[in-house]
Amino acid sequence: MSTQTTASVSTHILDTSVGRPARSVAVSLSARGGSRERWVVLGRSATDADGRCADLPALPEGTTHVRLDFETEAYFHGHGRTQGPSHSQKQAEAQQDAPAPRDSGAFFPEVAITFAVTAGEHFHVPLLLNPFGYSVYRGS
Repeated sequence: MSTQTTASVSTHILDTSVGRPARSVAVSLSARGGSRERWVVLGRSATDADGRCADLPALPEGTTHVRLDFETEAYFHGHGRTQGPSHSQKQAEAQQDAPAPRDSGAFFPEVAITFAVTAGEHFHVPLLLNPFGYSVYRGS
């Protein structure tokens, strides 16, 4: 498999609510060769202590679309989170007109990101995550 005819993907997650990488978040990588093709799961991984997935599989030749699925519910339910809100953070939240915490601890129990790829390029797709929102971008 030539790197000139395939694309590669990497990702990492930053939990913006605590300003730290999100560890132990399950991630799956799927690909397809066009918008009318079926998705094929290529592999599964989990984020490390730096919030990165070091072992995502290579994309097959002919891949045009990629989907990253992040299982965020378990992370926000406490698995993988190393630090909860401090006493001062809890006080600040109590004084704000904010939604009450949900049972899962997250409004989005999963995040699915779909994007187009071009052969021969690397695509780094960071996920900025918090319990009530997320943002993604093409990184470098």
